[in-house]
Amino acid sequence: MASEHGTVSHLLPQTYKRMVASWLEEDAPSFDYGGFVVGEAAGEARLLGKSAGILAGVPFFDEVFHQLDCRSDRLLRLLRKAGYKNTLAGTRKTTPGFRLVEKYGMIVGGCDPHRHDLSTMTMLKDNHIWSSGSIPAAVRAAKACAGFAVKVEVECQSEAEANEAIEAGADIVMLDNFSAEGMKVAAKNLKVKWGSVKGRGPLIEVSGGLTEENVEPYVCDDIDIISTSSVHQGVKHVDFSLKIVH
Repeated sequence: MASEHGTVSHLLPQTYKRMVASWLEEDAPSFDYGGFVVGEAAGEARLLGKSAGILAGVPFFDEVFHQLDCRSDRLLRLLRKAGYKNTLAGTRKTTPGFRLVEKYGMIVGGCDPHRHDLSTMTMLKDNHIWSSGSIPAAVRAAKACAGFAVKVEVECQSEAEANEAIEAGADIVMLDNFSAEGMKVAAKNLKVKWGSVKGRGPLIEVSGGLTEENVEPYVCDDIDIISTSSVHQGVKHVDFSLKIVH
């Protein structure tokens, strides 16, 4: 986990403070009548957590109160229990306008945030491949414009497509919507065939509709990354109440 190596909040750009300001502007675009009733006298309040969760938003919470002039990992555990030692990742499919918060929450919770946007990694899906005419053509085009510093991942529907992608130079192949048994066979074959290439060979990722309810059969040492949007899209809201001490 990133928190084992330092203070995770140091990752946040200063732009998160502007994000907090936009939240406050949205919540009180005009007069804040309730705030007027509370008044300006100094006081103390307690934040009460009324449901279980991982506390991942402390810098955002603190910034809210700073601007108001106040002071103030369930899926991962399941996979570890099942013996999976590699990477659990989220996806790029975050809530519009809320990506920084959700990516930060993934890091604090011990998950890999995956690519942050379209510029940080090239993921070639079916539309890219159909438009280019073939997997090799799509990989060549991606590498030609992105250069050596940007990884290229290809979403594959079969073991044959994965082999084609690796042969073309893909850094990562995603086995998308495979059955658990089909994934294990394909991953094993790919590791045997390509494991000695570039030291350890390309990374193998599995994804496609994975949740807490169905992910356990996909646990496999040959899979480097299990990615799922349920890490952030399926998370339940944690119920909090802020109560003035009286």
